[in-house]
Amino acid sequence: MRMPDALRARDPRSAARSAVLILAVCGTALAGLTLAQNATTGVDVASWFGVAGLLSAAAVCWFVAPERLDRIGVCLALALGGVLLTSALNFLTSDTSITGQSFLAFPVLWAASHLRRRAALLVTGVALAADALSLYLQLPVEPATTDLAFFGAVLVVMAVMLVRANDTQEGLVAALQEQAAVDSLTGLVNRRSFDGALQTALEAPCGTGTGLVLIDVDAFKTINDTHGHPVGDDVLVHLAGVLRRQVRADDAVLSRLGGDELAVLLPGCTLEVAARRADELLTAVRAEPLTLADGTLLSLSISVGVAHLPQRAGDLRALYSAADGALYEAKRGGRGRVAVAGR
Repeated sequence: MRMPDALRARDPRSAARSAVLILAVCGTALAGLTLAQNATTGVDVASWFGVAGLLSAAAVCWFVAPERLDRIGVCLALALGGVLLTSALNFLTSDTSITGQSFLAFPVLWAASHLRRRAALLVTGVALAADALSLYLQLPVEPATTDLAFFGAVLVVMAVMLVRANDTQEGLVAALQEQAAVDSLTGLVNRRSFDGALQTALEAPCGTGTGLVLIDVDAFKTINDTHGHPVGDDVLVHLAGVLRRQVRADDAVLSRLGGDELAVLLPGCTLEVAARRADELLTAVRAEPLTLADGTLLSLSISVGVAHLPQRAGDLRALYSAADGALYEAKRGGRGRVAVAGR
Protein backbone atom coordinates (compact mmCIF):
# COMPACT_ATOMS: atom_id res chain seq x y z
CA MET A 1 0.00 0.00 0.00
CA ARG A 2 1.31 3.47 -0.92
CA MET A 3 0.18 6.47 1.09
CA PRO A 4 -1.10 9.45 -0.97
CA ASP A 5 1.44 12.29 -1.17
CA ALA A 6 -0.96 14.72 0.55
CA LEU A 7 -0.87 12.58 3.70
CA ARG A 8 2.88 12.06 3.80
CA ALA A 9 5.74 13.83 5.55
CA ARG A 10 7.42 16.88 4.04
CA ASP A 11 10.85 15.49 4.96
CA PRO A 12 10.67 11.83 6.10
CA ARG A 13 14.18 11.81 7.57
CA SER A 14 13.63 14.90 9.70
CA ALA A 15 10.21 13.62 10.77
CA ALA A 16 11.66 10.28 11.87
CA ARG A 17 14.47 11.89 13.87
CA SER A 18 12.11 14.12 15.85
CA ALA A 19 9.62 11.26 16.26
CA VAL A 20 12.30 9.18 17.99
CA LEU A 21 12.92 11.95 20.50
CA ILE A 22 9.23 12.65 21.19
CA LEU A 23 8.31 8.97 21.46
CA ALA A 24 11.20 8.25 23.82
CA VAL A 25 10.37 11.26 26.03
CA CYS A 26 6.65 10.42 26.12
CA GLY A 27 7.38 6.76 26.84
CA THR A 28 9.70 7.67 29.71
CA ALA A 29 7.22 10.21 31.10
CA LEU A 30 4.36 7.70 30.95
CA ALA A 31 6.49 5.09 32.71
CA GLY A 32 7.26 7.59 35.46
CA LEU A 33 3.61 8.52 35.90
CA THR A 34 2.60 4.86 35.99
CA LEU A 35 5.11 4.13 38.74
CA ALA A 36 4.08 7.20 40.73
CA GLN A 37 0.33 6.57 40.64
CA ASN A 38 -1.65 3.93 42.50
CA ALA A 39 -3.86 2.96 39.62
CA THR A 40 -6.09 -0.08 39.25
CA THR A 41 -4.65 -3.20 37.69
CA GLY A 42 -6.42 -2.61 34.38
CA VAL A 43 -5.19 0.97 34.08
CA ASP A 44 -1.71 -0.08 35.16
CA VAL A 45 -1.57 -2.75 32.46
CA ALA A 46 -2.88 -0.33 29.83
CA SER A 47 -0.25 2.23 30.82
CA TRP A 48 2.60 -0.26 30.52
CA PHE A 49 1.28 -1.36 27.14
CA GLY A 50 1.35 2.31 26.17
CA VAL A 51 4.97 2.61 27.35
CA ALA A 52 5.92 -0.48 25.36
CA GLY A 53 4.13 0.86 22.28
CA LEU A 54 5.82 4.26 22.46
CA LEU A 55 9.31 2.84 22.94
CA SER A 56 8.75 0.23 20.22
CA ALA A 57 7.62 2.95 17.80
CA ALA A 58 10.75 4.94 18.68
CA ALA A 59 12.89 1.90 17.89
CA VAL A 60 11.16 1.40 14.55
CA CYS A 61 11.72 5.06 13.60
CA TRP A 62 15.36 4.70 14.58
CA PHE A 63 16.21 1.51 12.70
CA VAL A 64 13.90 1.49 9.64
CA ALA A 65 14.52 3.73 6.60
CA PRO A 66 12.37 6.89 7.01
CA GLU A 67 11.34 6.95 3.34
CA ARG A 68 9.98 3.42 3.62
CA LEU A 69 8.04 4.25 6.79
CA ASP A 70 6.52 7.33 5.19
CA ARG A 71 5.65 5.50 1.98
CA ILE A 72 3.44 3.00 3.84
CA GLY A 73 1.82 5.62 6.07
CA VAL A 74 3.70 5.06 9.33
CA CYS A 75 4.33 8.80 9.86
CA LEU A 76 0.62 9.60 9.78
CA ALA A 77 -0.16 6.49 11.85
CA LEU A 78 2.30 7.62 14.55
CA ALA A 79 0.53 10.95 14.95
CA LEU A 80 -2.95 9.43 14.99
CA GLY A 81 -1.79 6.65 17.31
CA GLY A 82 -0.38 9.22 19.74
CA VAL A 83 -3.70 11.05 19.78
CA LEU A 84 -5.71 7.90 20.40
CA LEU A 85 -3.31 6.57 23.05
CA THR A 86 -3.37 9.85 24.98
CA SER A 87 -7.15 10.09 24.86
CA ALA A 88 -7.60 6.45 25.89
CA LEU A 89 -5.27 6.80 28.88
CA ASN A 90 -6.96 10.06 29.93
CA PHE A 91 -10.30 8.27 29.86
CA LEU A 92 -9.07 5.15 31.69
CA THR A 93 -7.45 7.23 34.42
CA SER A 94 -10.39 9.67 34.57
CA ASP A 95 -7.93 12.47 33.94
CA THR A 96 -9.64 15.58 32.58
CA SER A 97 -6.97 17.99 33.72
CA ILE A 98 -5.02 20.30 31.45
CA THR A 99 -1.96 18.21 32.29
CA GLY A 100 -3.58 15.11 30.84
CA GLN A 101 -4.86 16.95 27.78
CA SER A 102 -1.49 18.58 27.18
CA PHE A 103 -0.07 15.27 25.98
CA LEU A 104 -2.29 15.69 22.91
CA ALA A 105 -0.07 18.60 21.93
CA PHE A 106 2.85 16.27 21.16
CA PRO A 107 1.30 14.39 18.21
CA VAL A 108 -0.53 17.48 16.94
CA LEU A 109 2.54 19.73 16.96
CA TRP A 110 4.70 16.99 15.49
CA ALA A 111 2.17 16.50 12.68
CA ALA A 112 1.93 20.25 12.01
CA SER A 113 5.74 20.49 11.91
CA HIS A 114 6.48 17.49 9.70
CA LEU A 115 3.39 16.34 7.78
CA ARG A 116 1.75 18.01 4.80
CA ARG A 117 -1.24 20.28 5.24
CA ARG A 118 -4.02 17.69 4.86
CA ALA A 119 -2.36 15.20 7.17
CA ALA A 120 -1.73 17.86 9.83
CA LEU A 121 -5.36 19.02 9.65
CA LEU A 122 -6.54 15.41 9.90
CA VAL A 123 -4.47 14.77 13.03
CA THR A 124 -5.65 18.04 14.61
CA GLY A 125 -9.29 17.23 13.86
CA VAL A 126 -8.98 13.73 15.32
CA ALA A 127 -7.29 15.17 18.42
CA LEU A 128 -10.16 17.62 18.96
CA ALA A 129 -12.77 14.90 18.46
CA ALA A 130 -11.00 12.47 20.79
CA ASP A 131 -10.53 15.14 23.47
CA ALA A 132 -14.19 16.12 23.19
CA LEU A 133 -15.32 12.50 23.56
CA SER A 134 -13.12 11.99 26.63
CA LEU A 135 -14.26 15.23 28.29
CA TYR A 136 -17.99 14.87 27.62
CA LEU A 137 -17.97 11.27 28.87
CA GLN A 138 -16.41 12.33 32.17
CA LEU A 139 -17.60 15.88 32.87
CA PRO A 140 -20.85 17.82 32.81
CA VAL A 141 -21.52 19.67 29.59
CA GLU A 142 -20.54 23.17 30.79
CA PRO A 143 -17.05 22.44 32.19
CA ALA A 144 -16.37 19.98 29.36
CA THR A 145 -17.23 22.66 26.81
CA THR A 146 -15.06 25.24 28.59
CA ASP A 147 -12.05 22.90 28.70
CA LEU A 148 -12.51 21.84 25.09
CA ALA A 149 -12.86 25.43 23.85
CA PHE A 150 -9.74 26.55 25.72
CA PHE A 151 -7.45 23.65 24.89
CA GLY A 152 -8.91 23.16 21.41
CA ALA A 153 -8.22 26.80 20.52
CA VAL A 154 -4.61 26.41 21.65
CA LEU A 155 -4.15 23.25 19.53
CA VAL A 156 -5.76 24.75 16.42
CA VAL A 157 -3.86 28.04 16.57
CA MET A 158 -0.50 26.32 17.05
CA ALA A 159 -1.21 23.79 14.31
CA VAL A 160 -2.36 26.43 11.81
CA MET A 161 0.64 28.67 12.49
CA LEU A 162 3.09 25.80 12.04
CA VAL A 163 1.40 24.54 8.87
CA ARG A 164 1.36 28.01 7.33
CA ALA A 165 5.00 28.59 8.25
CA ASN A 166 6.00 25.27 6.69
CA ASP A 167 3.95 25.96 3.55
CA THR A 168 5.70 29.32 3.18
CA GLN A 169 9.12 27.78 3.70
CA GLU A 170 8.35 24.99 1.23
CA GLY A 171 7.25 27.56 -1.35
CA LEU A 172 10.44 29.58 -0.89
CA VAL A 173 12.60 26.47 -1.22
CA ALA A 174 10.75 25.45 -4.39
CA ALA A 175 11.23 28.94 -5.83
CA LEU A 176 14.95 28.87 -5.04
CA GLN A 177 15.30 25.42 -6.58
CA GLU A 178 13.55 26.62 -9.74
CA GLN A 179 15.79 29.67 -9.93
CA ALA A 180 18.83 27.45 -9.53
CA ALA A 181 17.66 25.22 -12.39
CA VAL A 182 16.36 27.78 -14.91
CA ASP A 183 18.13 30.45 -16.97
CA SER A 184 16.63 33.77 -15.90
CA LEU A 185 16.73 35.36 -19.39
CA THR A 186 15.27 32.64 -21.61
CA GLY A 187 13.38 30.49 -19.10
CA LEU A 188 15.20 27.41 -20.38
CA VAL A 189 16.93 24.98 -18.02
CA ASN A 190 20.52 25.91 -17.24
CA ARG A 191 23.74 23.99 -17.85
CA ARG A 192 23.76 22.25 -14.48
CA SER A 193 20.23 20.91 -14.84
CA PHE A 194 20.85 19.94 -18.45
CA ASP A 195 23.97 17.99 -17.52
CA GLY A 196 21.98 16.11 -14.89
CA ALA A 197 19.26 15.23 -17.40
CA LEU A 198 21.86 14.17 -19.94
CA GLN A 199 23.68 11.94 -17.47
CA THR A 200 20.36 10.32 -16.49
CA ALA A 201 19.53 9.74 -20.15
CA LEU A 202 22.91 8.11 -20.79
CA GLU A 203 22.41 5.75 -17.85
CA ALA A 204 18.79 4.89 -18.65
CA PRO A 205 17.97 1.58 -20.38
CA CYS A 206 17.02 2.93 -23.79
CA GLY A 207 17.90 0.81 -26.80
CA THR A 208 17.94 3.64 -29.37
CA GLY A 209 20.50 5.72 -27.50
CA THR A 210 20.74 9.46 -26.86
CA GLY A 211 20.97 12.40 -29.25
CA LEU A 212 22.50 15.79 -28.45
CA VAL A 213 21.95 18.91 -30.57
CA LEU A 214 24.14 21.99 -29.96
CA ILE A 215 22.98 25.33 -31.39
CA ASP A 216 24.97 28.53 -31.85
CA VAL A 217 23.64 31.86 -33.12
CA ASP A 218 25.51 32.95 -36.23
CA ALA A 219 27.12 36.41 -36.11
CA PHE A 220 25.84 37.01 -32.58
CA LYS A 221 28.70 39.41 -31.82
CA THR A 222 27.82 41.43 -34.91
CA ILE A 223 24.20 41.65 -33.73
CA ASN A 224 25.34 42.97 -30.35
CA ASP A 225 27.76 45.45 -31.93
CA THR A 226 25.22 46.71 -34.49
CA HIS A 227 21.99 46.78 -32.49
CA GLY A 228 23.19 46.74 -28.87
CA HIS A 229 23.21 44.11 -26.16
CA PRO A 230 19.49 44.52 -25.27
CA VAL A 231 18.66 43.38 -28.81
CA GLY A 232 21.11 40.53 -28.34
CA ASP A 233 19.09 39.49 -25.28
CA ASP A 234 15.90 39.79 -27.33
CA VAL A 235 17.43 37.48 -29.93
CA LEU A 236 18.10 34.83 -27.32
CA VAL A 237 14.58 35.13 -25.87
CA HIS A 238 13.06 34.97 -29.37
CA LEU A 239 15.22 32.00 -30.31
CA ALA A 240 14.25 30.18 -27.12
CA GLY A 241 10.58 30.71 -27.99
CA VAL A 242 11.02 29.39 -31.54
CA LEU A 243 12.86 26.30 -30.36
CA ARG A 244 10.40 25.69 -27.52
CA ARG A 245 7.56 25.56 -30.04
CA GLN A 246 9.47 22.92 -32.02
CA VAL A 247 10.57 20.78 -29.07
CA ARG A 248 8.05 18.73 -27.12
CA ALA A 249 8.77 18.89 -23.38
CA ASP A 250 7.76 15.25 -22.87
CA ASP A 251 10.49 13.82 -25.12
CA ALA A 252 13.28 16.42 -25.12
CA VAL A 253 15.08 18.90 -22.87
CA LEU A 254 15.93 22.39 -24.12
CA SER A 255 18.69 24.37 -22.41
CA ARG A 256 20.76 27.52 -22.59
CA LEU A 257 24.31 26.38 -21.91
CA GLY A 258 25.74 29.88 -21.78
CA GLY A 259 26.16 32.93 -23.99
CA ASP A 260 24.44 32.28 -27.32
CA GLU A 261 24.82 28.49 -27.15
CA LEU A 262 21.73 26.37 -26.67
CA ALA A 263 21.25 22.62 -26.60
CA VAL A 264 18.55 20.04 -27.11
CA LEU A 265 18.70 16.63 -25.43
CA LEU A 266 16.86 13.86 -27.28
CA PRO A 267 16.74 10.70 -25.16
CA GLY A 268 15.49 7.51 -26.79
CA CYS A 269 16.36 8.88 -30.22
CA THR A 270 18.22 7.43 -33.20
CA LEU A 271 20.90 9.39 -35.04
CA GLU A 272 18.63 9.77 -38.08
CA VAL A 273 15.80 11.21 -36.00
CA ALA A 274 18.19 13.58 -34.18
CA ALA A 275 19.52 14.87 -37.52
CA ARG A 276 15.99 15.37 -38.84
CA ARG A 277 14.96 17.27 -35.70
CA ALA A 278 18.01 19.50 -36.09
CA ASP A 279 17.02 20.34 -39.69
CA GLU A 280 13.51 21.21 -38.47
CA LEU A 281 14.96 23.59 -35.86
CA LEU A 282 17.14 25.29 -38.47
CA THR A 283 14.16 25.76 -40.80
CA ALA A 284 11.97 27.14 -38.00
CA VAL A 285 14.55 29.75 -36.98
CA ARG A 286 14.97 30.91 -40.58
CA ALA A 287 11.20 31.22 -40.96
CA GLU A 288 10.69 33.43 -37.88
CA PRO A 289 12.75 36.66 -37.90
CA LEU A 290 12.82 38.91 -34.86
CA THR A 291 10.74 42.09 -35.04
CA LEU A 292 12.79 45.02 -33.72
CA ALA A 293 11.41 48.02 -31.85
CA ASP A 294 11.27 50.12 -35.05
CA GLY A 295 9.28 47.42 -36.85
CA THR A 296 12.09 46.09 -39.01
CA LEU A 297 12.72 42.36 -39.19
CA LEU A 298 16.03 40.87 -38.14
CA SER A 299 16.68 37.56 -39.88
CA LEU A 300 18.41 34.99 -37.72
CA SER A 301 20.64 32.10 -38.58
CA ILE A 302 21.98 29.25 -36.47
CA SER A 303 24.65 26.61 -36.84
CA VAL A 304 23.78 23.17 -35.48
CA GLY A 305 25.93 20.23 -34.42
CA VAL A 306 24.42 16.80 -33.85
CA ALA A 307 25.94 13.82 -32.02
CA HIS A 308 24.56 10.48 -30.91
CA LEU A 309 25.61 7.73 -28.53
CA PRO A 310 24.08 4.24 -28.45
CA GLN A 311 22.81 2.83 -25.17
CA ARG A 312 25.50 3.00 -22.45
CA ALA A 313 28.19 3.71 -25.04
CA GLY A 314 30.62 6.47 -24.03
CA ASP A 315 29.90 9.19 -21.50
CA LEU A 316 28.63 12.74 -21.12
CA ARG A 317 31.99 14.32 -21.97
CA ALA A 318 32.38 12.23 -25.11
CA LEU A 319 28.89 13.15 -26.33
CA TYR A 320 29.49 16.86 -25.73
CA SER A 321 32.83 16.67 -27.50
CA ALA A 322 31.32 14.98 -30.55
CA ALA A 323 28.44 17.49 -30.77
CA ASP A 324 30.82 20.42 -30.28
CA GLY A 325 33.05 19.14 -33.08
CA ALA A 326 30.04 18.87 -35.37
CA LEU A 327 28.97 22.41 -34.44
CA TYR A 328 32.35 23.84 -35.43
CA GLU A 329 32.22 21.84 -38.64
CA ALA A 330 28.88 23.52 -39.42
CA LYS A 331 30.42 26.94 -38.80
CA ARG A 332 33.48 26.19 -40.92
CA GLY A 333 31.19 24.95 -43.67
CA GLY A 334 29.53 28.33 -44.05
CA ARG A 335 27.18 28.59 -41.04
CA GLY A 336 23.42 28.33 -41.22
CA ARG A 337 23.62 24.58 -41.59
CA VAL A 338 23.51 21.26 -39.71
CA ALA A 339 26.54 19.02 -39.27
CA VAL A 340 26.31 15.49 -37.87
CA ALA A 341 29.22 13.88 -36.02
CA GLY A 342 30.53 10.76 -37.73
CA ARG A 343 29.20 11.66 -41.18
